[in-house]
Amino acid sequence: MTIATVSPTVLARPSGGYAMLAIDQREALRAMFAAKQSEPVTDGQITDFKVAAARTLSPYASAILVDKQFAWDAVIAANAVDPGCALIAAADHFTGSATEFVADVAIDDDVDPATVRAQGARALKLLVLWRPDEDPAGRIALVTDFVQRCRTNGLVSIIEPVSRGPRDGGAFDHDAGIFAAAEELGTLGADLYKAEVPTAGQGTDEEIRTGCAKLTEAVTGPWVVLSSGVPAERFPDAVRLACQAGASGFLAGRAIWASVVGSPTMADDLRTVSVDRLRRLCDVVDDAVSR
Repeated sequence: MTIATVSPTVLARPSGGYAMLAIDQREALRAMFAAKQSEPVTDGQITDFKVAAARTLSPYASAILVDKQFAWDAVIAANAVDPGCALIAAADHFTGSATEFVADVAIDDDVDPATVRAQGARALKLLVLWRPDEDPAGRIALVTDFVQRCRTNGLVSIIEPVSRGPRDGGAFDHDAGIFAAAEELGTLGADLYKAEVPTAGQGTDEEIRTGCAKLTEAVTGPWVVLSSGVPAERFPDAVRLACQAGASGFLAGRAIWASVVGSPTMADDLRTVSVDRLRRLCDVVDDAVSR
């Protein structure tokens, strides 16, 4: 059976911009909770937060990214996602190390494309680690396999290359890795490319715009920024600058909800602090893509 190709615009706002929420963080989210409490962080605590975040924030997002490990089944069972918000399933399996929450990534075979599509998914996402000391062939093969799985199952393919240091822990140029990853992986057929903000959003406006223009030149098709590593207060500007240089929006989590994790009034804070941040980012995207 041939399944029709799906456009990534199914994940976009009416403006054509992407304002997508990520709640697929795993051990990194556990660490955020652990920083706010003395008792061990349970899996249930992580799941409950993700379900609450999906229910509270999805009415304002054009799409939401959910992981299988902690949240997919619970979010589906709770019917927590607003009908107007597209579902993205994280299709990556993470292996940690003593120094990294995510040291290796593989396609998660427990995330069956046909099954999640039947449950409402419109897209799959794959994290890809770009290290300067590793053979590009492995990354290229991983992305090629992932894109083909998505196409076969009528799902939008999203890749998220992130710049990482060499295995031996040596020094490296983080921004150089962002650009090298885009040149290597940005033309392999993924429907949407998710990139780190150059300078982690801490450079000048012109430095960020220039870096984002390099990503636009390297990537075939639409691309969006993520918020990890960018100060939350700087992220709206980073999104605006990225869109001015050719990006189409964001797929982000930490800049929206990280500050409320572990708060004694977390449910209320999601409804106020996080909703306000997400709505502001939606306005930034709509304004930027309409110019």
